[in-house]
This record gives sequence, structure tokens and C-alpha cells, in this order.
Amino acid sequence: MRIQLSEHFTYKKLLCFSLPTIAMMIFTSIYGIVDGFFVSNYVGKTAFAAVNLIMPALMIEGCFGFMIGTGGGALVAKTLGEGKKEKADRYFTMLVCFTVILGALISLVSILFMRPIVLFLGAEGAMVRECMTYGIIMSAFNAAFMLQFFFQSFFVVAEKPNLGFGITMAAGVTNIVLDALFIAVLRWGVAGAAVASVLGQCVGGVLPLLYFASRREDADTESRSEVRAGQMEKQRKHLVKNTSLLQLTKTKMEAGVLLRTCGNGSSELMSNISASVVGMLYNFQLMKYAGENGIAAYGVVMYTQMIFFAIYIGYAVGTSPIVSYHYGAGNHGEMRSLLQKSLLLMAGTGIAMMLSAQVSASVLSSIFVGYDRELLEITEHAFVIFACSYLLSGVNIYASSFFTALNNGGISAAISFMRTLVFQTGAVLILPLLLGIDGIWWAVTLSEVMACLISTVFLVVKRKKYHYARE
Repeated sequence: MRIQLSEHFTYKKLLCFSLPTIAMMIFTSIYGIVDGFFVSNYVGKTAFAAVNLIMPALMIEGCFGFMIGTGGGALVAKTLGEGKKEKADRYFTMLVCFTVILGALISLVSILFMRPIVLFLGAEGAMVRECMTYGIIMSAFNAAFMLQFFFQSFFVVAEKPNLGFGITMAAGVTNIVLDALFIAVLRWGVAGAAVASVLGQCVGGVLPLLYFASRREDADTESRSEVRAGQMEKQRKHLVKNTSLLQLTKTKMEAGVLLRTCGNGSSELMSNISASVVGMLYNFQLMKYAGENGIAAYGVVMYTQMIFFAIYIGYAVGTSPIVSYHYGAGNHGEMRSLLQKSLLLMAGTGIAMMLSAQVSASVLSSIFVGYDRELLEITEHAFVIFACSYLLSGVNIYASSFFTALNNGGISAAISFMRTLVFQTGAVLILPLLLGIDGIWWAVTLSEVMACLISTVFLVVKRKKYHYARE
């Protein structure tokens, strides 16, 4: 069943439309998780800690693709809602080109400065070599990493979330299989983990390019003549044709559109950069309070958090184009319905995820560090406390995404900035002074509580401007 952006969305349609994107996000998160699993169990604790140490810096590189994808996706979806399909294609193509160029530049800078970055993060001894090996290989293919994030948003805009899921699943499976081959069989260590990840990212970033570059078909074109129909049928046997709302076409760089895209997507950029910066701060604090075991435990918590947060982010990304489309079309009643339904879904999911995470803490921890009893106990304890943050994080993530969909990047960025940088930074610096290492694990929960208050204020204040509340 194909669901169009212009439809009225019930709970069932919202879930059906967003589930492929949620699955996309989950499979994307698999890269780091699978790398961590194989490195921890087949290479050792030091290598595992090294991957965890460099990972926040690598995520900063890739999050620019997420910024362009979410910010540009909202703009393109709004343009489609206004009935301007040709302009939407030009914008889409321009943003693809911009993502590739920016990704290549970031790769160059990262590789040149990798050693100073690694030393700044606190790597010592053997960890320096392991961090640099993993970081250089991953950074070299940053354009593919960014494109994968980018297309995750645009598959939804193009009304092809299922295709996006299929490609992302193929990328994830590629990563898993190659991790097993390169690390467990060939014993390539962290280099094998990095190579497996970048090859998976190439699958997720390049295949969408081929799809959207193919010529878009429609019923009128196919019915012009029997000869042409026969030719097209023959071509289908060899190539998957583009049947989406979007197509790569001729374009030119427009500074104004790029600035609007980056500004609107700044919340996602801020959220990801802030999360990475805070992750570095967590590592500094954990090295101080618990040493290498603390960093390894935090790595396990972060890997599992990726899965849980992928559900929230996937839903937000999957439903954002719907809000943008109806905002562009002036369907205020549908916007109100979407907001109400989404907040209820996020609240209910938060309760379920918090409880499930706490119940499964022991099992999930043992998968990664079951070989070390002391480390296992630290990880399980951290997991139980950290899981409390899942209760409100979904509401905050959706609130930020909602304002991005309304093309208000300022408010969206403010929510993300306060949530991930201001509140978490303050909490992780202050709470350990009062609670010791437990203060580090409780920091994220406190920040989510504060962010929920901020999100509520913005939603109430802006309800009349965007007409998502009854007047």
C-alpha cells in the first residue's frame, strides 16, 4: 500500500509510513554497534576503548549529511506541497551535489588533522595507533557516509520509505558480513572494522544516486505508443526505474537555498555535534573516575542507545515531510492532528523503551563485555540508570523535528542546543561532584527533563503562529 504525503494520516498510516524510516535508522546504527561487538570480542578491550574514543569525532563528520537531509527535506517537501515539482527536483539535485562536495572537503581536513584530534581526545599509548587507523579509514569515505544520512530523509520525501529501508538494510548486512570476515576470520583488527563499515556506507550512499538519476516514469509516458512501451519494458529488466516524486536533474548552486537548508537543518547538526562533544566530555570524566573500564562501559551504553534513539529519530524523520507538506498546502487541521498523535506515540513508546531497556540491561551488557566480570558489573549498573532518559527523549526529539518541518530552524536548533549541549554539559560536570560516577550516568536523564520543559514552552508559544492548535 502506497501512502502519499497529501493523505489524512491516522495512527495506522503514521506507523506504516514511518516504520521503514525507523528501520533505516536502526540499520544505520548497526555500523558502530557491529564494529564494537567484533572489536571488543575479537581484538580486545584496548581496541574497543579506542573505537569508542574516536567515534564521537567521526559522527560529527557524518552529521552534516543529516543536517542537509533534514533541512533540505523540509524545504523540498514544502515546495512539493505548493505544487512546484520542477523546482523541488532542482533543489534536490543541488543538495545532492553540495553534500558530495562538502563531504570530500571534510574528509581531507579530517585526515590531515587526525593525529592532533586523537591526542586531543585523550588517547594514550596503543590507543593512539588504533584510533588513527580506524579514524583515517572512516574519514576517507565521509562523502558516502553523509549521502547515506542525506538520502534517509529524502526517501521519505520521495514517498519511497520502503525502498530506503531496503537499501539501508543491504548496507547494514554488508557491514555485518564483512565485519565477521575481516575481524573474526582474517584478523585485520580495527582496520577490518573500518573497511567493513565504509563499504557498507558506500552501498547506502551510492545506490540511491543510481536510483534517483534514472529517468522518472509516469503513466502518460508509458502509454504513448506500443513501441515505446515495449522498449521501456525491456529496460525494466535491466534497471530499476525511478517512480518517486523526485529525480536528479540539471541544476545550479543557489546560495540562498543552501543557507535556508543549513539554517533549517541546524538543529539536527547542533544535536549531533553537541552529542559528540558531550560524548567526548563523558569520556574525559569517565577516564577520571573509572579509567579504561568506564570508557568501555559508556561505549556499550551508547551502542545500545543508538538502537533506542533510532526509533525516535526514525519516526521524527519519517513524519517530518508529512508536516512540511501540509504546512506548505495550508492544511492546519491535519498539522494539529499530526502533532497530537505523534506526541502520544512518543510518550507511550518512551515508557515501553525505558522498561524494556532496564529489563534487558544484563543481557545487552554481556553481549559486549561478558568476558570481563568487573567491566560487566559497571556496564550493567550504568545501563539501568541511563535507561531512565528514554522516557522523555522521544518527545524532545520529535519537538525539535516538528519545528524543522515547519521550516523554523531557529527554534529547532534552540531545543537541540539546550538539550544536548547546555543541559548535558552542565549535568555531567556538576552531578559527579555530588554523586560520584553515578552522577555521570544520571546526567542525561536530568538534561531530558529540562529539555522537555523547554520543548513544551515553545510548542505552547508558537501554536497560534503555525495554526496547529484550535483557535
